[in-house]
Amino acid sequence: MAHETKTQADARTRWEAKLAKQKVRPRPTPGAYSGGSDAEPLYGPHSLDAAGFDPERDLGLPGEAPFTRGVQPTMYRGRHWTMRQYAGFGTAKASNERYRYLLAQGQTGLSVAFDLPTQMGRDSDHPMSRGEVGKVGVALDSIHDMRVLFSEIPLGQVSTSMTINSTAAILLALYLAVAEETGVSRKDIRGTIQNDVLKEYIARGTYVFPPRESLRIIRDIFAFSEAECPSFNTISISGYHMREAGCDAAQELGFTLANGVAYVETAVAGGLSVDSFAEQLSFFFNGHNNLLEEVAKFRAARRLWCRIMETRFGATNPKAKALKFHTQTAGATLQAQQPLNNVVRVALQAVAAVLGGTQSLHTNSFDEALGLPTAESATLALRTQQIIAHESGLADFVDPFAGSYVVEALTSKLEAEASRYLARIDEQGGMVSAIEQGYVQREIQAASYQYQLDIEEKRRVIVGVNEFVGDSAPVPVMRVDPALEVDQVARLGAMKAARDGARVRELLLRVEQTAKGQENLMPVIVEAVKGECTVGEISDALRRVFGEHTEIVTL
Repeated sequence: MAHETKTQADARTRWEAKLAKQKVRPRPTPGAYSGGSDAEPLYGPHSLDAAGFDPERDLGLPGEAPFTRGVQPTMYRGRHWTMRQYAGFGTAKASNERYRYLLAQGQTGLSVAFDLPTQMGRDSDHPMSRGEVGKVGVALDSIHDMRVLFSEIPLGQVSTSMTINSTAAILLALYLAVAEETGVSRKDIRGTIQNDVLKEYIARGTYVFPPRESLRIIRDIFAFSEAECPSFNTISISGYHMREAGCDAAQELGFTLANGVAYVETAVAGGLSVDSFAEQLSFFFNGHNNLLEEVAKFRAARRLWCRIMETRFGATNPKAKALKFHTQTAGATLQAQQPLNNVVRVALQAVAAVLGGTQSLHTNSFDEALGLPTAESATLALRTQQIIAHESGLADFVDPFAGSYVVEALTSKLEAEASRYLARIDEQGGMVSAIEQGYVQREIQAASYQYQLDIEEKRRVIVGVNEFVGDSAPVPVMRVDPALEVDQVARLGAMKAARDGARVRELLLRVEQTAKGQENLMPVIVEAVKGECTVGEISDALRRVFGEHTEIVTL
């Protein structure tokens, strides 16, 4: 791609002089793009020059470093992205019915939502769990629940993503135990545990243990999984929730990759080979409303991560340098007003993810601003992906925006802005230290506040909310039956009464003793879940050693 010639520069100058005399629609508002910047009136070779774009250095070929154009040579011409619908509510039985329904509708991978007690390491019968059991995800206390959750689902054929963080080691152990019971080898299971606890301290809040102790658990998961389940992604380093909390695209990119650096550093310090364990890393990004900026964000993420892995960690294995990612459309953009408009928002966000080269995609349901998705709305969300895959023609092209003046300039701009955030975090001693000092949280809070001001002052138009407001017909809202909590607690009590109590105490003591030393925790946790120890009991054994994290509010 050539630099702007003198002839082109002269022509652009003439065009800009004409533009100054024209009556035109106002340009996008300040802040429409990351960092409060505005769109240029015209993109061309000069835009790429300003961004320092070098096609030989910055593009490459699909499936080759720096992976700007995708992590596979053929991308969707080989096979489509994995189509997931994030689902889980009530009991394991109710969620299993939804999973089998979605698989029958053509979903190609499962994505499990757990309730807050499970995420926080509390059993359903704990006093703090009251009123929350099964509300925002499935209640899962023991191996008995895990068996029901995946009943009649071929775990050797289906890829399963589990959105679980502080208790990820326990849920992975349960998944392995149930897979083995059904005759599926550990080496054959595919999927992902989110396991990204750093973003919990930043934006989401479902943390249990302090940051440095949590990183020890993650290191143990990496080491165990590298040997035992090499086809399973051991972490999904997530920018999604930081974007939901209000950060912009550049912050999402910079903070997510900074978390990734912290995890890699932890693993390397533990003696793991970056060229080996890094193959099992994956990422999770938000698909937001600004379509072209989102496409550029995904491309910049791949390029920047490849350079980080090469320069910081000396990675030589192409698979260890390639950033694989899942995308979920932006829940924060879903509106309760005129909720059917959300169908259009989700479709545009999904298109951006596909154009940006995602490996896996969840499309939100239009009714999620009102409650959990109904079966009908979840099906429509899945159909959105299927229409994009089979009818739009987008899957026929690998990185179709390569060479676009706009997208290439935005890609380079986002990479540069994200790099500046990475440098600031390095200056503060790394991501854990930056979190402890409140730097990342303050940056997100400031961006979120500005975004809300822009909406309230109509610098940003949100259709149906601050412009084009009107009534809309009510839509059905799914409700979780309170009786499901009663049933879950009763079954948990019966299981605890019937099991071998002495064996349970022995296994929990072993977990506690292992946590005090440096031995890998995963083998003893696997044995504990097989011995009917619960999620809450194993979490409590770890609490006794690691303690619980208390948020420090910094102003």
